[in-house]
Amino acid sequence: MLSSALRQAGEESGMLLGQELAISLSDSLTTSKTSYFGGLEDACFVIGVESREAYTGQFFLLFSLRDAIVMSSILLGIPPARIQEKKRLCIIENDDIDAFAEIANMINGAFNTVFQGSLPNKVHLKLLSPKKFVPDVDELSETEPLPEGDYLMFRSKLEMPGQELNYLDVLIPVELGNQFDPPSEEPPALPAEEEGEEEGEEAKPAADVSDEAAAPLEPQAKAAEKVAAAASPEAGPAEDGVNSVVVLGDDHEERSQMVAAAGLSGYQVVEGTLNADIKDLFAGRNVRLVLIGSHDANDHELAVCIKVNAIRQDSPPPIIMSAQRWTRTAVLKALKYGAREIIIKPCSQEELIAKVRRFCKPPVE
Repeated sequence: MLSSALRQAGEESGMLLGQELAISLSDSLTTSKTSYFGGLEDACFVIGVESREAYTGQFFLLFSLRDAIVMSSILLGIPPARIQEKKRLCIIENDDIDAFAEIANMINGAFNTVFQGSLPNKVHLKLLSPKKFVPDVDELSETEPLPEGDYLMFRSKLEMPGQELNYLDVLIPVELGNQFDPPSEEPPALPAEEEGEEEGEEAKPAADVSDEAAAPLEPQAKAAEKVAAAASPEAGPAEDGVNSVVVLGDDHEERSQMVAAAGLSGYQVVEGTLNADIKDLFAGRNVRLVLIGSHDANDHELAVCIKVNAIRQDSPPPIIMSAQRWTRTAVLKALKYGAREIIIKPCSQEELIAKVRRFCKPPVE
């Protein structure tokens, strides 16, 4: 389950960054807080994840600070030479921390998808704020940067073309790990006569409880069909704030067309480019619908869908995505990442209005 979650986290984070990123589980062992931080030489980011519902507790994601600098800088569009300088000097700024929090949101979203799929109605994961820890500078306390105790440590290799990255470590308290995967009990010994009866019979392989977790992800087509089938025209549960429609696009004329159609919903309309701060646009709003206008539906443009879902993991708003050029792969990715409707541009204003009304009924006076 964890291996699948890490693999999916790498794929989706790579989409967000516009870079290929692989996260592959490589090792696991039992350690303690003292042992882990006693051998730590480089600064790191510690991100707490709170597990709720049936399985309660906290586990932790630990990234090298240099890896966090590289990934956040790529997301911010910083030139490669400057990224290497920041990495060498361990320069982390407020914008870097905000950008890294978005990446962490993406990883947590992937974890939620896989964990909830394997453990339905048993777990919900909430991301906590990242904390920086520098060995020989920051002091360990009983609770910082994580509580005392024994942990199951799962180490994963981060791989990105053109970058030298380190490891992502997942530290799960033994008690919480035993909730997710209880230790198997030794089967009772068979009486001697029953053992004799068993001799000569062909041994049957025991059922592997990890088959479902280890199975490869479904093909994109089947995944997209399931997403589309499950999609409801109605927006999800209401959030606090002003009922709104968010319109995103780089082409001013096309964005104006979408804004005009969205305005007929009766909800407040807020607009921005594809590189806009999604969190800022969503702040203080109950977003009922998101319209995205792209050109080629490439990975960078499709990543906007992922950002929208990362902001509202519990109840993401429906997305209508339009583009001039669609490939079959792009359509399947868009559906997988949360688009409820696909539009091939140019489209008529009437068609756009009809699709907006399908998802966004005018508010009752």
